[in-house]
Amino acid sequence: MNLIIILQAGVATGTVLLFATLGGIFSERAGVMNLGMEGMMLIGAMSAFSVATRTGSPWLGVLVAMLAAGLISQVHAFISITLQADQVVSGLSLGFLATGISLVLGEGLSKAGTVTLIPTLTVPLLSQIPLIGPVFFTDQKLSVYLGYVLVPVAWYIINRTRPGLHLRAVGEYPAAADSLGVNVYALRYLYVFVGGLLAGLAGATISLAISPGWFSELTTAGQGWIAIGLVIFAQWDPLRAAFGSYVFGALRRLVLDIQGPMMLFGAPNPFYYNPYWGFFLEMLPYAFTIIVLVIGSREAIRKRLGAPTALGIPYIRGERGM
Repeated sequence: MNLIIILQAGVATGTVLLFATLGGIFSERAGVMNLGMEGMMLIGAMSAFSVATRTGSPWLGVLVAMLAAGLISQVHAFISITLQADQVVSGLSLGFLATGISLVLGEGLSKAGTVTLIPTLTVPLLSQIPLIGPVFFTDQKLSVYLGYVLVPVAWYIINRTRPGLHLRAVGEYPAAADSLGVNVYALRYLYVFVGGLLAGLAGATISLAISPGWFSELTTAGQGWIAIGLVIFAQWDPLRAAFGSYVFGALRRLVLDIQGPMMLFGAPNPFYYNPYWGFFLEMLPYAFTIIVLVIGSREAIRKRLGAPTALGIPYIRGERGM
């Protein structure tokens, strides 16, 4: 078992989770829970694949994917912010709607022709650093390097800028923010849109970089749900989100490799051709996600984890409290 290869592939796969998790963090920091991540990622994957196939430009595919997912996220924003409906129900409904749209519009895409993929790059000097270089800076897609940039940028925006202060305010104490002239409704719309953009970017990364050459209902393979769990696991912090995303990415790759015909720590691999172990190993990331979501649903634990105080609570101007 080659540890470097597993970690390198884990970073690539984890980038998908990272983009979606960052989108969830921005949306939930503003007080809007979005459980439609899986559907928005499918919309992004379908749009990117379709546009890149027809135009030969992966970057145009990425742009269209982000805009498509961002626009459909506004359906959830309208229902949960303007109509003040239950955010869980609205998010789940959006997920089903986006999934259905992507599968109808994406039917037969895998037979549409060859697709131009996001290029691969090795960073000359950084790739020579022992262990770190081969894992993070050797033969990685440009989308992976974009993830390296987005993490510190997101952290800085949230924690060190005035827009970040407004973002945290509308997610913690929207009434106080409103009294100071901050437009709570507009900011919540904006950050739900940002969450949609990043979900679309995650979907585009799958179809044009990580699992290129095909599109189906299995394209996202539940990664949107894992990202929702990672938001809680990361305690709404971009730096923790990066750590969790890359670890999960490595686990997903390990699950695939550990079932192959290789030696495992110098001994015959007991998982090879063992369907029961295979099902168990594939279940582990999703089981962990369910555990995280159950823990995060308890109000006392959510407060201890640092969840935004107004998360999931519609803001009604003039009401006391939040």
